Amino acid sequence: MKTVHWLSALLVLNVLWATDLFVLGHGFDGGLLMGLGRLTGIYGALALVVQLVLIARLPWVEVRLGMDRLTAWHRWSGFWVLWLLIAHVVFITLGYARQDGSPLVSEIGTLVFDTEDVLIATLAMALLIAVGITSARLARRRMRYETWHVVHLLAYLAIVLGFLHQVTIGHDFVTTAVGRAYWWTLYGLALGAVALSRIGVPLLRNLRHQLRVEAVVRESADVVTIWIGGRDLHKLPARAGQFFLWRFATRWWEAHPYSLSAMPQGQHLRITVKALGDGSAWLQRIRPGTRVFAEGPYGAFTAERRTRRHVLLVAGGVGVTPIRALLEEFAQRRDDIVVIYRAREPVLAREMDAIARWCGARLHVVTGPADAQGMISALVRDVRRRDVYVCGPPGLTQAVRQTLDQLGVPESQCHFERFAFAA
Repeated sequence: MKTVHWLSALLVLNVLWATDLFVLGHGFDGGLLMGLGRLTGIYGALALVVQLVLIARLPWVEVRLGMDRLTAWHRWSGFWVLWLLIAHVVFITLGYARQDGSPLVSEIGTLVFDTEDVLIATLAMALLIAVGITSARLARRRMRYETWHVVHLLAYLAIVLGFLHQVTIGHDFVTTAVGRAYWWTLYGLALGAVALSRIGVPLLRNLRHQLRVEAVVRESADVVTIWIGGRDLHKLPARAGQFFLWRFATRWWEAHPYSLSAMPQGQHLRITVKALGDGSAWLQRIRPGTRVFAEGPYGAFTAERRTRRHVLLVAGGVGVTPIRALLEEFAQRRDDIVVIYRAREPVLAREMDAIARWCGARLHVVTGPADAQGMISALVRDVRRRDVYVCGPPGLTQAVRQTLDQLGVPESQCHFERFAFAA
């Protein structure tokens, strides 16, 4: 929680400083509408910086907070960006129309086509709206991941265009050298963090490790396990329970988040993939020797988060992959382990059974219907004394969350990973 407090304090300080710039720029002297337009513009631009920091996936932040929390914050801050900037456009347009005494439609045309750098701001706004619409849950369900990812990348272009608009005609930055220096520094640090964490570090790591597919093992009709080798993998800071964004040379433009399905041992990395759509179906036919580009590791769903030696691992469907890797790590520590694996067609069950037998863990594979509360209450009577790790589809995860709360398991002992990142 200390990380949350530090980030919250940093955000509050920047909000106060941005507000101070607005006040130093004579605040509402230009009228209420113009003042509200400037203020919402400043706050919207500051929220864009927050977006950049969140998508940078800075290791020291991500490993402490987890990708689930960062993703949720990214989503909510994205809506704040959109609504604040829409409010900025509305208030500024109404303010100028009132000052000029011109019709609203005419004023829009004047601002967009006759005012310096407003056209690029309009383009930036259009791109952000497109990103916002495609990020809505209903739209995401109807779009391929690859299509959504490409559209989402337009946000970077929107941020650059919006920044150019701010530093050329933004009253609160043009009129003060301190404001310009602050804004350039803020955006420079945020964009630098993205470039370093999302581009620089992955490039260096992949040049060093030279990842390739070494073997492909079929687990079932629609599930394969892919073994990936490379150089100096013992120096890669990966942990059981984490995931990478994987790109394969045959379709390098597609990035897919898959968790490690085995504990990293320094010789190989392993993922297990189910054919759930076009993006994962072609991986069923991937050939040994194919070059691999990996970005990561990501995720705080690791053994470091546990608070005690008694552990319950709950997996659903393909969410079993990080659970299987965690089982291996906990087994080597000789912890007291219980595993519940619920699936219609279990995969990796034989491996998990072998590990469980070796370390004395209790493995329960549930293939039929069962409610979460009855299942956990019957199979794990001492659940309140255990750290609980859960990964699976949203329905299962939510049901287990509610069950753990009803059974009185402290929140500090509950660890979850979203199915979207674990698949």
